[in-house]
Amino acid sequence: MPHASAPLTERGRLRLARCVVDDEWPLRRAAERFQVIPTTAKRWSERYRVEGAAGMKDRSSRPRHSPNRTRPQVERQVLHLRTSRRWGPARVGGRLDLPASTCHAILRRAGVTRLAHLDRATREPIRRYEYPHPGDLVHVDIKKLGNIPDGGGWRTQGRSRGKLNRTATAGHRTDAWGGSRLGYAYLHTAIDDHSRLAYTEILPDERQDTAAVRLCR
Repeated sequence: MPHASAPLTERGRLRLARCVVDDEWPLRRAAERFQVIPTTAKRWSERYRVEGAAGMKDRSSRPRHSPNRTRPQVERQVLHLRTSRRWGPARVGGRLDLPASTCHAILRRAGVTRLAHLDRATREPIRRYEYPHPGDLVHVDIKKLGNIPDGGGWRTQGRSRGKLNRTATAGHRTDAWGGSRLGYAYLHTAIDDHSRLAYTEILPDERQDTAAVRLCR
């Protein structure tokens, strides 16, 4: 990735390489024109000869071979101690006689650098799934919550009043002056799987026609 002060971007590299290869400029002249050293001009012109314009893109600095990388058997032992014992890199390294930095690198490659990334029940890495586009999958659910009437529930008004509230219908009111409704409130929720955007409405029932209309909204 070119930094802010880089003399050559992909387009600049291509212009330099075409000057050398197509227009037959000397390397030193092209280097002076694009304010780089002749070695840089030679590198991009050679890539252009072999790969064309596609060779002007940045390449990964990761080595093709890592002969000193930790053996797969040892990596499995590190991951096993992490998931079974929930130990940190320093403690795992002390048990296996490895540097803590090596254990941390192994955990990072496996995506389990944080204990919060492990499921509490299975101790396996949590793999979050996600549909590629909004609307591909919508999770819907309904949560039923008891309404608390004006003045409080049975804990403040006594059990006798609480029994009356429990048997009241959802449309019944506590008094003639428009107090709060008794019964239950139904939270209809829809969550988009891609964006995790949640939409919730409080409705008086959980009938299928009510749920269908809310889903359209």
